[in-house]
Amino acid sequence: MSEALVIGASRGLGLVLSRELTRRGWQVTATTRGDAPPDLTVETLEMTDPAQLAALRARLSGRRFDLLFVNAAVDRGNLAIGEVPTEVFTEVMITNALSPVRVLEALRELVVPGGTVAVMSSEQGSITLNTEPGYELYKASKAALNQLMRSYATRYEGDGHTKLLIDPGHNRTRLGGPDAPLAPEESIPSVVDVLETQAGKPGLRFLDRHGETVPW
Repeated sequence: MSEALVIGASRGLGLVLSRELTRRGWQVTATTRGDAPPDLTVETLEMTDPAQLAALRARLSGRRFDLLFVNAAVDRGNLAIGEVPTEVFTEVMITNALSPVRVLEALRELVVPGGTVAVMSSEQGSITLNTEPGYELYKASKAALNQLMRSYATRYEGDGHTKLLIDPGHNRTRLGGPDAPLAPEESIPSVVDVLETQAGKPGLRFLDRHGETVPW
């Protein structure tokens, strides 16, 4: 049985991802910051807290996973970048860009040879596609995440892991808002299709939920 570790499954995309993997026969360990969904095996983690991350690494030291998926992001409104308070800029960058890669660094050795490490990104992180105004800080944080993942992939080029940045589309979550065109239950099965199709293909790819390349 394939095993997955999903970071950030309290709600939204991460929760639906964990349940879809379970439905397909994966054994899933999911992390949440508080209440545990009753149908999942859960570990507690606030991923922006290095001490909690180190403790999780110690608790899982004897485990091995075929998939490590990091899902976490915050959005603090649609301000022009010159209007964003410094503390808000720092919070969003730490949560959306720095912390996901810290998680990979801390937990990558738990991933089996030939396994997959994946991070939930967004089309909003594509510099090429940034042709409409709005959400400048969120876009910048996802672009920073993509660049840091590029550096991560370069540093660990020879480790044999499949490395993926996933754009799940615009979903009706707390982050995506109630008017988004997709429900997670619609988009996540396609995301899991991509994860399963890409497994065993080393290197870094930035893909959408259909498996198509998203331009950097």
